[in-house]
Amino acid sequence: MANTLYTTQLQAGLGMIQETHTLLNLWDPNLDINLFQKKVLDSGQLPNVSARRLRNIVGECFAPRYLRIQPPPAINLKRFQTKITSTEISQLFFIYTCRANAVLYDFVKEIYWAAYSSGKGSITNEDAERFVLRANQDNKTFKPWSESTIRRVSGYLTGCCADFGLLEGGAKSDRKILPFRIESLTAVYLTYDLHFSGHGDNSVLSHSDWGLFGMDRSDVLNELKQLALKGWFIIQSAGDVTRIGWQYQNMEELTDALIKR
Repeated sequence: MANTLYTTQLQAGLGMIQETHTLLNLWDPNLDINLFQKKVLDSGQLPNVSARRLRNIVGECFAPRYLRIQPPPAINLKRFQTKITSTEISQLFFIYTCRANAVLYDFVKEIYWAAYSSGKGSITNEDAERFVLRANQDNKTFKPWSESTIRRVSGYLTGCCADFGLLEGGAKSDRKILPFRIESLTAVYLTYDLHFSGHGDNSVLSHSDWGLFGMDRSDVLNELKQLALKGWFIIQSAGDVTRIGWQYQNMEELTDALIKR
């Protein structure tokens, strides 16, 4: 994650799924952030967004999520977005949004999946407020947040989860928990993404990102064994040691294969 301290950056766009599609279409790796913002503004493709809000969307949402690391994830996501299902691309957006927003990352793992596994039917803004208040008490923010900020961030968390399909949509303070399972493409992509980020085979299996989908190491291993049957990699597992034979040499090769599958 870009920052382990909690911020209020989600206020600039929550899940921002449709806007991300538009921005990916317009994005050019040869443009710096200021020229990209100008291109988006001049395009008129976000007509109901003010120039100031557009700068916030690009600078505080799109860039931290999809341009922060090199090579930027936007390269592959731009190629993917018309070639894979809406659920698949949304799950990839979800991973990068959580990585860029530690407060969302932890909320999904600690509150959503705890509620899901315990059989709760819904998550309320009050649940989110207790989580954010506890985070403030644990010094997970740069400075203490006011009551109004805690209330707003709580709404951002549940709203963002609704955008990505974890919770019921609409303007509600009590949202029904929806089933949320990782797609096969997402699992393949995340496995290779972690591998190319420098994680060893066993570290890939136990990485905390899988917790965003409610998965522990044994869940991941079972998922990868099924994917190995389809040729995405080779899995050799004995006891607590697992070796993965990688079929692709970089994310560009993988993206080509996923598009052609």
